Amino acid sequence: MPAPRAQAAIAAPEATTEPVPGAAPESSTPSKVILITGASSGIGRATAQRLAREGHHVVLGARREDRLIEVAQEIEAAGGTADVCRLDVTDRAAVTAFVNAAAERHGRIDVIINNAGIMPLSRLDALQADDWDRMIDVNVRGLLHGIAAALPHFQRQGSGHFLTVASIGAHQVVPTGAVYCATKYAAWALTEGLRLELDPSIRVTTVSPGVVESELADSITDEAAREAMRAYRADSIPPSSIADAISYAIGQPPGVDVNEIVVRPARQR
Repeated sequence: MPAPRAQAAIAAPEATTEPVPGAAPESSTPSKVILITGASSGIGRATAQRLAREGHHVVLGARREDRLIEVAQEIEAAGGTADVCRLDVTDRAAVTAFVNAAAERHGRIDVIINNAGIMPLSRLDALQADDWDRMIDVNVRGLLHGIAAALPHFQRQGSGHFLTVASIGAHQVVPTGAVYCATKYAAWALTEGLRLELDPSIRVTTVSPGVVESELADSITDEAAREAMRAYRADSIPPSSIADAISYAIGQPPGVDVNEIVVRPARQR
């Protein structure tokens, strides 16, 4: 199976508690090899930058390779290290190659953050069936592909950490969001099922963001839903707030498993 292309930075860090030069904040967590899907913008991008500042080596996957290269360049300019790979999470073989290449290159993988997602909202009676299929493919099948690719490595190592970026939509349904919320509830359920089934040496976390500044709304093709989302997103938090939560979960000692975090604007109800 061909290895991913466009590897941006090839250094494989040894486990260390030394901070990256210029990094802030400092981290006492040993350096980890962390894979992130949907890393070209929004939560994925902010998370990559945060974790790289803490001294972790990040492996970035997304469809927009040019944007990934920009992220990797920013990380390297700040003293961190990153690999990039053009990745479509709906392609199971591509996700497997992405994970396998990282494991071969660095000798291990410690965390996979299944973050890729889309949100083309619409009322069910708008019958936007193509959008429904896209959400199922990216938000559900993409997550399953990441789990299937990383699990054999974690089981062989006897350690690892799955982290799913779900949504507040996993806990509440809003008009125009029935299908999106269904996919995010599926993401929550799959991740919780994974936690219950796995040996405790493999940690499992679901992070459910509320309204976050991102490009997700750009995928909405239904004009009524797009207008409603503009109003809904009047109060939002930056992607860095979610990156902070992800960093917290990853940074806990091996015997501590942070199972779920919900992060939303204080004004969101």
